[in-house]
Amino acid sequence: MVDLLSFVLLSFSSILIVVNPLAATLIFVSLTGTMDQAAKLRVARDATRFALITLLLFTFAGGWILQLFGISIEAFRIAGGILLFGIGMDMVYAKTSRTKMTATEKYEGQDADDIAVMPLAIPMIAGPGAITSVIVLMNEAMATNGATGMNIAAIAVVPLAAVTAIWITYYMMRNADIIVRRIGQREYRAVNRLMGMLLIAIAVQFIIIGIRTAFPILTGGIA
Repeated sequence: MVDLLSFVLLSFSSILIVVNPLAATLIFVSLTGTMDQAAKLRVARDATRFALITLLLFTFAGGWILQLFGISIEAFRIAGGILLFGIGMDMVYAKTSRTKMTATEKYEGQDADDIAVMPLAIPMIAGPGAITSVIVLMNEAMATNGATGMNIAAIAVVPLAAVTAIWITYYMMRNADIIVRRIGQREYRAVNRLMGMLLIAIAVQFIIIGIRTAFPILTGGIA
């Protein structure tokens, strides 16, 4: 039960932090400033729906995709940890991560007829960090299920965490005008830095587990 609870907390916190609903909402506001309310709601709905489909696809098929390209989960865990570390550092310094959205993508998104898919859904909401998180976490749930006695609930945790993060993002986008009025840049930077610190810690943990699993000799032969 303790292991399951720890995994639940890890899954929900890491996915929610990487998706970063607050940052996605602020970008949403900047991209939809000239739209009417109906158009804004349509963009919010389409962006979060496409992002959810993307995350669920990689949640259930991510392991198979890695096998297709001959990539071990240990290598992907280490690489993902490094990626998340970089995102966390950008958050600590109150910058929009380059893995989230480049200036070019934002500019192109403003001129596009449909900004829901790009850049909002990808890479702002379901970016490389979020995709990495769901793949690694699902693999961990499946790998530890039999070894630690965790039941099938552990496998259901990852898609549930993804759905929760996307739902929060959608709710915040629907109420973006209220949120923007109440949250200033100073408050946003403070929250972003705190979330960045948590993400850095999660990233380091990913890297440690990946190295320990790939090189069991470093831990005395215990994977």
